Amino acid sequence: MSSLRPLALAVAAALVAALPAPATAAPPPDAAPPGTTAPGPSAPGPSAPGPSAPGPSAPDQWVVTAPTGGVAARVALEGGALTLAVTRGGRTVLAPAPVGLRTEAADLASGLRPLGRSDRVVRERYATTTGKRLERDNRMTETRLSFAGTGGARLDLVVRAAPDGVAYRYVVPGPVVVTGEASSYALPADAPAWLLPYNAWYEANRVHTTAGGAPPGDYGHPSLFRVGGDYALLTESDVDGRYPGSRLRHVGAGRYEVVLADGSSASEGELRTPWRTAIVGDLATVSRSTLVDDLAPPSRLADTSWVRPGKVAWSWLSEHSSPGDPERQRRYVDFAAAHGWEYVLVDEGWQESWVPDLVRYARAKGVEVLLWFRWSDLDTAAERDSVLPRMRDWGVKGVKLDFMESDSRARYQWYDAVLAKTAELRLMVNFHGSTIPHGLARTWPHVMTMEAVRGAENSPPAANNPVQFFTRNVVGSMDYTPVSLEVGTKEASVAHEIALPVLYESGWTHFADKPEAYERFPQALRHLDQVPAVWDDTRLLAGDPTDHAVVARRSGERWFVGAVSTGAPRTLGASLDFLGGGRWLVEVLRDDPAAARGDVLRESRVARSADRLEVAVPRDGGFAAVACPYRPGRTTCDEPVVPVPGSTLTTTPAEADVRPGAPVVVTGGFTATADVTDVTLTATAPAGWEVTGPTVRRQVLRAGEAVAGTWTVHPAAGAVGAHDVPVSAEFRTPGHPRVHVERAVRVFVAPTGAPHVSDLPFTQSNGWGPVERDRSNGEASGGDGGPLTIAGVVHAKGLGVHAPSEVAVHLGGACRSFGAVLGLDDETTSPGSVVFQVVGDGRVLHDSGVVRGGEPGRAASVDTTGVRTLVLRVTDAGDGRNFDHADWADARLDCG
Repeated sequence: MSSLRPLALAVAAALVAALPAPATAAPPPDAAPPGTTAPGPSAPGPSAPGPSAPGPSAPDQWVVTAPTGGVAARVALEGGALTLAVTRGGRTVLAPAPVGLRTEAADLASGLRPLGRSDRVVRERYATTTGKRLERDNRMTETRLSFAGTGGARLDLVVRAAPDGVAYRYVVPGPVVVTGEASSYALPADAPAWLLPYNAWYEANRVHTTAGGAPPGDYGHPSLFRVGGDYALLTESDVDGRYPGSRLRHVGAGRYEVVLADGSSASEGELRTPWRTAIVGDLATVSRSTLVDDLAPPSRLADTSWVRPGKVAWSWLSEHSSPGDPERQRRYVDFAAAHGWEYVLVDEGWQESWVPDLVRYARAKGVEVLLWFRWSDLDTAAERDSVLPRMRDWGVKGVKLDFMESDSRARYQWYDAVLAKTAELRLMVNFHGSTIPHGLARTWPHVMTMEAVRGAENSPPAANNPVQFFTRNVVGSMDYTPVSLEVGTKEASVAHEIALPVLYESGWTHFADKPEAYERFPQALRHLDQVPAVWDDTRLLAGDPTDHAVVARRSGERWFVGAVSTGAPRTLGASLDFLGGGRWLVEVLRDDPAAARGDVLRESRVARSADRLEVAVPRDGGFAAVACPYRPGRTTCDEPVVPVPGSTLTTTPAEADVRPGAPVVVTGGFTATADVTDVTLTATAPAGWEVTGPTVRRQVLRAGEAVAGTWTVHPAAGAVGAHDVPVSAEFRTPGHPRVHVERAVRVFVAPTGAPHVSDLPFTQSNGWGPVERDRSNGEASGGDGGPLTIAGVVHAKGLGVHAPSEVAVHLGGACRSFGAVLGLDDETTSPGSVVFQVVGDGRVLHDSGVVRGGEPGRAASVDTTGVRTLVLRVTDAGDGRNFDHADWADARLDCG
């Protein structure tokens, strides 16, 4: 959920420029054997410069050609300055344009002289967890050109040519401070262009213009250009915390410079910049390209078995307040469970007090929970080390991180840190309000999707939909949040909407509408239940970035087709030759011309690959289709949706009060309403605690049979407050991975001694931002307050809150008294007024009366003998909450 942002852009008149003469491509070096990265015959290795390779190029020109021919990069050195051009089939796609690097110590874009060249062929086979193709096989020619600049400064230009494009990066020895790049691209001024006006969250509408006619200014990656019959999609790959991100700046006449997000960037060791990347080919090649992933570093995860793409029920767009309503979220869980959707995302507004119970409720139905966070909730190592493990312990499977909105190096360092931590904890990730994918999903396969698109939450026009397939979605999973049937503008037809989760690839597909909306369109919903979130293959069947796209994606033996168009009614069609031999059952879902915005019609036929698929669509319409091998008697391509069988898990006791070091005995019993297999029943203690007692196992548990276990739980030394001891049953059932059913025994460990409340665990609600420990309330972020100060007196310990506020502390009857100094903090510029109340087990033990800003602190001493739960409450005194920054200074307990 990113904020809604107004957008505007003016488009200037087109200019005309001539194409430069095509370059001659050199023959490719010998290929390396499968699975290797080997030097070519003209070089000693990939990193050591060698003598110039033999070939037809002049001494100041070098040609790097893809192993399969076709695409080539031409590097030239003239007058000490480097240029790079890209050709395809001998045709110039990108004209010669400057390349080079500027540093504090030297200008490495001029005054260069060649030192040597080395070549190799890069061959990699790898698998991904998301994307347009799960199995990848890439082969690229790499040439490394070494140069010396003024004063002997070194610059290596590494160029790769692949069947689907060209990329280059700079390598320089460290330490070095980069102040900018000379990197640029030159296109014919009249080349059609589909550009993204730049903002750091990449959510503008794309603009159809020309390379020269686009107004001067900044444009975001990826940007698409057509040069004759060829296309070039410009972007970058392998961007992380070593270097800032970049954007394109049109400086006139179809020339685009690469501009860094930071004014400078320092590297202590050798610097390897990101890959400046041009995906080149016809539309089918560009849309099918995996070049951005191919250039990225290999996976850092040895085990990805826990990474699970899927469909997500999501409530924020259709009903903004619903993420704060646990009962409404249960409705989304029930809906997801009934339709085989793997996840529910609980967006902005969830509360710690009920999320763990929602997670348990969902998991028992075979549905996993994802939670939303602002990136600033996790912007320190301490926050990541405390918050994320707690999410893992609750059973949350992934997080949506929002509002990063920066391409700075510092923000990329945050991406690095949060990705490492979530990988360690086996939490999947969705980045919203984010930069574009730069190959992250290859390096960190638990990245399920990223936003960086003007998606459904920003009510984009239907005219903006086809181009996203040819641009943003080429470079990685795209969280557009599709299928708005009743929410939003309702500009696109229903069939257009249900085609989007096929047209747009996303490892998590977050559906935009509410359960009741989908249930009013049963045929559309039936289709959504069948659409996968990952694909074995992707094909462009027909399309143009401006107004239509027809795309086929394969999952197993089934092909799914998504087709959308914009503008006037038309017929969308495509050959079925991608299906292969034999007969195929083809089910088409199209708009009903007799029912304005009604449910789709489903039509079936048996076809062969020589046939064509043609569907008449309305204005801003589309269609969806599914094809599967035909067998006599087969009437649908649907696969069954099998709900998880009902089950019952009981625990004794429900909760327990214990003194430090005292054990508690826990029992659990489990039954299911259907036969299940590979059953385990166990108790799991919090970190540092100990559980004794065996895990109970049954290979087969018949419907109605019970299994039971008993365990003794020993709290950790120093444990205080409320702790959940989960008792869980796991089992297998057809149609689902392992199902987890859980209940928690709440164990309350009483405090001892004379602890400060700010050093104890507590639950909270607060009128503005979080309750602060040993700081004033400050603003909305944690840790942003100052010293606790009442009427000029500074207090080292205590709680900073904002009315209305409640802090609940478990005492377990073990504490005799509570004491504090009460007052409004001096940090406010205007006086507020509050009432402090100390509440024991629902009974008010102390009421301060109205306390106003500027008054001296009031001492309070309260008898808490026998109190199980102590609540520290602050109200707004009846005049509103403005300026009500209240301090429980020196708040302390006497627990003997």
